Amino acid sequence: MLRDGYSSTAFSHDLLAGVLVGIIALPLSIALAIASGAPPAAGVVTAVVAGGLISLLGGSRYQVGGPTGAFVVLVYQIIHTHGLEGLAVATLMAGVILVLMGFARLGNVIRFIPYPVTVGFTAGIAVIIFAAQIRDFLGLEVDAVPPEFMGKIVTFGRHLNSASPSTVSLALASVLIIQFWPRVTRKIPGSLIAVVLGTLVVHFFRLPVETIGSRYGSVASSLPMPRIPHVDLVMIRELVQPATAIALLAGIESLLSAVIADGMTGRRHDSNTELIALGVANIVSPLFGGLPATGALARTATNIKAGASSPVAGIVHALTLLLILLLFGKWAALIPMPTLSAILVIVAYHMGQWHLIRGILRSPRSDVVVLVTAFLLTVLVDITVAIEVGVVMAALLFMRRMAEVSDVSFISESSDLELDSVRLRRPIPVLPPGVEVYELQGAFFFGAADKFRDALSVIRTRPQVLVLRMRGVAAIDSTGLRALEDIVRTSLHEGTTVVISGLQPQPRRTLERNGLLEVIGVANLCLDIDTAIERADAILRSEEQASSAV
Repeated sequence: MLRDGYSSTAFSHDLLAGVLVGIIALPLSIALAIASGAPPAAGVVTAVVAGGLISLLGGSRYQVGGPTGAFVVLVYQIIHTHGLEGLAVATLMAGVILVLMGFARLGNVIRFIPYPVTVGFTAGIAVIIFAAQIRDFLGLEVDAVPPEFMGKIVTFGRHLNSASPSTVSLALASVLIIQFWPRVTRKIPGSLIAVVLGTLVVHFFRLPVETIGSRYGSVASSLPMPRIPHVDLVMIRELVQPATAIALLAGIESLLSAVIADGMTGRRHDSNTELIALGVANIVSPLFGGLPATGALARTATNIKAGASSPVAGIVHALTLLLILLLFGKWAALIPMPTLSAILVIVAYHMGQWHLIRGILRSPRSDVVVLVTAFLLTVLVDITVAIEVGVVMAALLFMRRMAEVSDVSFISESSDLELDSVRLRRPIPVLPPGVEVYELQGAFFFGAADKFRDALSVIRTRPQVLVLRMRGVAAIDSTGLRALEDIVRTSLHEGTTVVISGLQPQPRRTLERNGLLEVIGVANLCLDIDTAIERADAILRSEEQASSAV
């Protein structure tokens, strides 16, 4: 940004965008912290500390970071199992993992996580967030809420008769304000209007609804002093899996947000720098009592639409939240819980991306299976398990699909041959007696190696020359290489010469490193199939001459 030049006009745009996004982030940060089972101020602290660092150090000009809905379920589970101290340690560990991933240049690798997996667990998180708001949205009198999804639903169902009309009315009014306020103006966010009006109504009309203060007590109006959490080896071992899940979620969501920001602005982000910035932010955030943080898509998009031109807007967003915390933090205790639950209901609705799910349901059956599995595991079991199982399932199904498109075919007649060149320099060569041609198609990896063995196992009488046409094999792995090596060595042992045509760069390098190229002989590597058949014919004539001489 500094190399490109930075003007006062750009700063004024960044200032306005940053203030607007900061105002939007205030109620959302508080609501996400409460939904995660953390103190209300923890969300604001996260947006201030981590959000500022992500903008300052990140690889995207427009990224705005902070707490997001993606972490709600995971953070809630960690707090329930290990407490706030455990969450701080897990977030620190996740930060270290993200920094290492950035320095290892793994930014692009995260994008390989299959689309149905991300949509599935995102929709699952949305359902869990929505279910968790039923208590506050309806004002149910529930003493203890079970952490698991089905336990929540059963408990809320048993207490539906305790719903409060005042709470329900305020929550519904808040939803309507948030949804329809943009028709009035988009300069002031509807969530802020809902919070202000809801707080005033509850305070002046003394409605019998819960507030942040009545449930959590007073809200700190300053940043806490940094503190290093207690760490021991037992806790580190227990938190490796949750920390990895935090790192993966942070990386996925932030890089997805950065890609969308690129599409909106025409610029390119640096994914590895973004991961390092995320890591630093997640290392520093828990020292101040903050939550895990990542790039927030909705706030980033709002930042762009508001006219931001540089990371300064994101830094202004963090400073705006800091000023609000210092000047008005104590008033946050008056915010009614039904209004915050209404904000999270809207967040869950938009987070679910239901239109994307409808599209995937019309995709191949394997994608549908992955989507449904990731969704159900997120809702009913655990988001960490959902990510792990979803990625493994998607990888296995992908390998199966690749094996299905891989093929080995026997060319029985010269008329079945299709020459490599479009402009034929000579007629289609005739297959001489004693020559057999097999064509390999697709990635020649462990999933397709058995096809090759099975296809060649039907040969009863070994030919004098075996031509392997490999123009359609772009890649080969160690298992495919072993299958090819077995065929080559068996053929040579039985007196059959192997000729290969159309060998592509990656398979050629693999054969060279393995020494198989030397076994086959460079002279038996041909550029195209017609040259390979000419080579086979020459080998036959040479053998005939040698036999006649004997």
